[in-house]
Amino acid sequence: MASINDPFQFKEFEEADSMLEANRDAITIRIEDEDMKSEKQRKDAGFTHEDDEDRFVDDDKREKSAPFWTFEYYQRFFDVDTHHVKERILGTVLPWPRKNFIQFYLRRNPDLYGPIWICTTLVFAIAISGNMSNFLVNLGKPNYTYTPEFGKVTIAATTIFSYAWLVPLVLWGFLLWRNNKIMNLVSYSFMELICLYGYSLAIYIPAVVLWILPYEWLRWCSIVVALCLSGSVLLITIWPAVRDDQPRIIAAILSSIFILNVLLAVGCKVYFFSKLDEVLPTKNSTAVVVVKAPSST
Repeated sequence: MASINDPFQFKEFEEADSMLEANRDAITIRIEDEDMKSEKQRKDAGFTHEDDEDRFVDDDKREKSAPFWTFEYYQRFFDVDTHHVKERILGTVLPWPRKNFIQFYLRRNPDLYGPIWICTTLVFAIAISGNMSNFLVNLGKPNYTYTPEFGKVTIAATTIFSYAWLVPLVLWGFLLWRNNKIMNLVSYSFMELICLYGYSLAIYIPAVVLWILPYEWLRWCSIVVALCLSGSVLLITIWPAVRDDQPRIIAAILSSIFILNVLLAVGCKVYFFSKLDEVLPTKNSTAVVVVKAPSST
């Protein structure tokens, strides 16, 4: 039989009002009231439980990425504002050592709109400027007839888009292979590298326009400036991804990036733009034959 003073015996607690008489400074919280108040505030704001469920479902759908062969996969890479594109172009034209282009400007949100627009503009800028430069160099020569070279557009497009897509692909594969051997704290995706290389070509557009003027010193000065700016943004951005690797691997990667950039600029200058000392061959050239008569003895 349980004792009267048994501590485990069930007791009915007093009402809250009578308990507060002893301590009027106590603070009470009613969970039911808080839930009702919170629910009322959500209803006044226009939110319901159904909205929360729909929002969670939408978030789950966004997290499930579409396959790469569908248009939905690439649609998000064109969802970029104009001021973001301008900011990224300015970041490559005026690189800063403490500002990593991918981490500071992309913020894990690469786009394809800027790189495709820049590469297409550069292709037509090279083709048009090359034709205009050739016309200005040979202007005034009696045997010269201007014929537009539309084949330069195809060659320029192949060169620029191959550089902007194939080089990042090879670099991404190499960095991925090195990350499996040496854990680097910084790693870049394929789309981030494409975005980096695409925006790094923006400085060549004004440089190519200057190549129209028939001054070799101006052309080479613009090439050097464009190479320094474009190469700087590439090396500054790639450096954190390779700095933990072996010194010879670091030197090979960085030197390859810079050499390919130099080959692109110098190759476009040599192929698409005529030299000032070029002389067209004359159409009606006369050959002078000198016949030496045998001497009589």
